Amino acid sequence: MDIQSVVKNLHPLEVQVILSYQRGDEISIEKVESDLAFKPGNGNQALSWLAGKGILREVRRETKVFFELTNLGREWKEKGSPEERIIELVRIKQGLLLPDIAQTLGLDNKDVGSAFGALSKLGLFTMDGDKRVTITLPSEQLQNGRPVKGAAAEHLALVRGLLDKAAATEEGLLARDGLSQAERAIMGGIAKKRVAAGSAFREVDRETVVFGFTPEGDAVAQALKVAGITGDEIGSLTPELLATETWKGKNFRSYHVQVPPTRLIVGRTNPYAKFLEDVKDKLASLGFEEFDGPLVETEFWNSDALFMPQFHAARDIHDVYHIAEPEKAQTIAEPWLSQVAAAHENGGKTGSRGWNYTFDREFTRRLILRSQGTVLSAKQLPRAKIPGKYFGIVRCFRYDRVDATHLSDFYQTEGIVLGEEVNLRTLLGFLEMFALEVAGAKEVKYVPGYFPFTEPSVEVHIKHPVLGWFELGGSGIFRPEVTASLGVKVPVAAWGIGIDRMALMALGLNDLRELFSYDIENVRLRRVQEPAF
Repeated sequence: MDIQSVVKNLHPLEVQVILSYQRGDEISIEKVESDLAFKPGNGNQALSWLAGKGILREVRRETKVFFELTNLGREWKEKGSPEERIIELVRIKQGLLLPDIAQTLGLDNKDVGSAFGALSKLGLFTMDGDKRVTITLPSEQLQNGRPVKGAAAEHLALVRGLLDKAAATEEGLLARDGLSQAERAIMGGIAKKRVAAGSAFREVDRETVVFGFTPEGDAVAQALKVAGITGDEIGSLTPELLATETWKGKNFRSYHVQVPPTRLIVGRTNPYAKFLEDVKDKLASLGFEEFDGPLVETEFWNSDALFMPQFHAARDIHDVYHIAEPEKAQTIAEPWLSQVAAAHENGGKTGSRGWNYTFDREFTRRLILRSQGTVLSAKQLPRAKIPGKYFGIVRCFRYDRVDATHLSDFYQTEGIVLGEEVNLRTLLGFLEMFALEVAGAKEVKYVPGYFPFTEPSVEVHIKHPVLGWFELGGSGIFRPEVTASLGVKVPVAAWGIGIDRMALMALGLNDLRELFSYDIENVRLRRVQEPAF
């Protein structure tokens, strides 16, 4: 070890540790931070640096048990423990049933039952033949209805003392070794290990690493004393030091002129988030109105209103995510439910023959995560203006194998255009705009498609320089079974474009997963090409 080189590069925190202890002393992070008044975390830094330089070595590790105050415990500290609150209530009004106590105090029945059981064992409460709670402690042990003597008073005082002591510490921690035998016994009833949802304290194990000095530590300490380094040297010359002239007579830390400067990182919007905002701004500037809606939808709006039969393959449990609780919506708005049901069964007043099956009005209330952005287009139809243009940037959820061009949850840009003159040419114009000007694709092709809710239906494909051809999204003219059932009598062009895939082209990426990368450096280097339209 080059002692002089080590001495020159020691941090003041390290210097203070070296000069404050000597060979044979055992030190830990907690001891250093306490003895030297270090800020939290500084002790860990200093000891880690010294161990890395070979000045300290690990002697042993000790595991200690602590009790950590939980959120419930902090609530007990402010509002009182269940025992304290029950005593206060019964003191004012005796003869209550346990459910009445739970309802009045806003506590769970099981918590009230546990607290009553504990206080009964301590001789404070009893329950008469009608299961009403009364105080049975002798009057000489009570003051204003509260226990001041005996086991009940001691129990309550210990619980209150533990809550107050833990709340007074910075981390809400109490060391088991620092508790009395009586306090440990109380902790056994109000602390749990790991799962602490119903307990005032959580039992946690913390490992303490004990360090000692190596032989080289003696040589470094001696060199520091010879050099006159104390650890109190000034690290930087500030305007305040110059103004007050308090720098005079002080020693300064040496500077290493070859040390690289601090990196200043400029804040920047996430590239994909900015891309989405740019698309929104541009569509709004073209006269489109934005719509939005909840992530959880009914089968009715997600599929039934789009004339997708209830026996369609896309209804399979492996294609959509079902909501476990609650399982179904309470109602579906009328007259849309009846009109959509009629369109499915026999075509209703749409001029269609329908799907010729009995529409299930219970199934249609089932709740799912929306699997397609078109659900919002359907919900917009009953209140849309004619003519009108609407769009949304919609998050969708659908089971899929994740790869470079597929995700299990994804964004779609969804839109509809309503009007007497709307036709397939109108739709193709919008698709070309998205492909060329938003995605930045050089090659585009249109492929006939099938969707239960549009006729004709068109898929737009673009060519990625690495991934090749892939589908950007589907589109078409809404069928009368959709529009007429929801009160619209003019043609409606609709599209659902995978905006994640458009971003691949616009941001120069080769994998959808890069859009949601945790690699901050890669994200920081990206530049967003604003939509050209």
